[in-house]
Parts: sequence; structure tokens; C-alpha cells
Amino acid sequence: MPVIGYLCPESPELFGSRLEAFRQGLEEAGFVEGRNVAIDFQWAAGQYSRLPALAAELVARNVDLIVAPGGAPVALAAKGTGTTKTIVFEMGGDPVQLRVVDSLSRPGGNITGVSSLSVDVSPKRLELMRDLLPTATRLAVVANPTSPTAPSQLQKLQAAAETLRVQLQIYSASKEDEFESVFAAVARDGPGGVVFTSDPYFAFRSARLAALAMKYQLPAITQTRDFPVAGGLMSYGGDFVQSHRRAGIYAGRILSGEKPSDLPVQLVTKVELVVNLKAAKLLGHPFSAAVIAGADEVIE
Repeated sequence: MPVIGYLCPESPELFGSRLEAFRQGLEEAGFVEGRNVAIDFQWAAGQYSRLPALAAELVARNVDLIVAPGGAPVALAAKGTGTTKTIVFEMGGDPVQLRVVDSLSRPGGNITGVSSLSVDVSPKRLELMRDLLPTATRLAVVANPTSPTAPSQLQKLQAAAETLRVQLQIYSASKEDEFESVFAAVARDGPGGVVFTSDPYFAFRSARLAALAMKYQLPAITQTRDFPVAGGLMSYGGDFVQSHRRAGIYAGRILSGEKPSDLPVQLVTKVELVVNLKAAKLLGHPFSAAVIAGADEVIE
């Protein structure tokens, strides 16, 4: 029975819906865990500094294939082992810019995967917040300084801010115990709303971010639907269910004998806007009819 080494940046609880989508894709390709494929999990539990060692452990166990879902840090950790085993990644950043692959159409070597390119839509989140707060002169942006995509996102956000004629106030958070101090600082400093950059660390802690946003009465937007589902205001980003499902399909196709060099990096181009009307009412910032009409999901 072939063994997939699954390198995950989080815990089973936080990664449950993504893992379910991956298993669905794997089944579509003809593989079911426990029946004709085994999965060897390594969980970083939010401590991304552990990823290189966990990736090396999977290589040492001589798994048949390494799946590296959940963002650029996971893909880079898997590639950094120098393994000749096939790696299938799933991320929101540009794998070419991050030097994970040579090109999207011809990834080269032993690595391929799926990207939603959700990092590229960070400026749209700023635009949505500006539309919600048309009189705001300053907006807060929260970024994770340890993320490999943070510099490019901040650069694009600054360019968008100039077009929108709004000033940005940048705050940093790379640990969960820093979240509350960031929200407290934003509430004290006075930017009108909070825009989170695309980052898996933020995405998997949506419930905590939503609770803090409501505690400090701050309109906020993140990349993942988990945020408004948990009671936050709104989200705009890639469809993680589709990207993880496609990663599962690719894993199955490679186990069936296809070569990663023959499989171009897939792009999940769908982005979704999810809004929470109850949160908007509690915050005193109702959405316009146009935003509600354009939303992919409206939580009432």
C-alpha cells in the first residue's frame, strides 16, 4: 500500500475541512485512505519553525509522496529537504515568484501542485473596506512578518492605498498571543478598519480574530470564509475547498504513475466574497445593496 506523507502546518481540528476536501479529491482519483493508500501525518500545530524538521522526518520514513498543503512555508519546507520524492503543494502565493517551481506550465523536477493566488487579491480587500468606510482617511493592515509573501503583499497594498487615497498603518502579528494587543492598538490609534493580509496563520485562527474584532468593535476583513462564519464582518479570498480537493486529485494521479513534471501547476481562480449582516449591524456599518448583491454568501 503506498504511503502519502502529509505535512501540515496546523492541528487536525483546525485543518479538518481542508483535509476532508483533500480526501475527496484523492477518492476522485481512485484512492481511499485505509483501503488502497495510507497517510502518514506530521502536524506542526501552528509552530511553523518545526516544518523543516517534520518534512525531514517524512523523508526519513521513505514515504512514496509528500503532500505539502496550507501555504508557502509548508511547500518551501518540503522542497528544502532536497528529497527526490514527488511533492504536491497547495498554497495561496505565486509558486514561481517564491521559487517553488520554475514555471506554472512546466514546474520542472519533482514538484507540482495547486495555487489559488489568493495573495494577489489583498488589494481588493483594502478596496472593500474603503467602500464600507468611505470617509476613513486611515486603515489598519495586519501582516505576519515571518510570512514569505508578506513583503509583496504590503507593496501591493501600499500601491492600492495611493489609488484609494487612504493612509495605511501597518501592524505585525506572528503569534496568537499578539492578536489582542494588535486590536487594542488599532482601537487606540484610530484607523477606521482592519485588513488582514493573506496568511494561513491568520486563516486558521479566524474564530479568535472574529471574537477580538467584535470585542473592540472594529470592522475587519480576512482572506477566508471561516472569519465571517465565526462572527466576523467579511472575507475575500480563494476557495480553499477547491484547492485542497485538486491537490488530492494530483496526489492520486501521481500515485497512479503520472510524472509531476507532466502536471502543470493548477490555478484555482475563483475568489469568494462572504459577508455577515449581523456583524455589520452590531458594528454599525451596514453593507451597501451592491456589496450584498455581489457576495457569494450572505450570513444573516
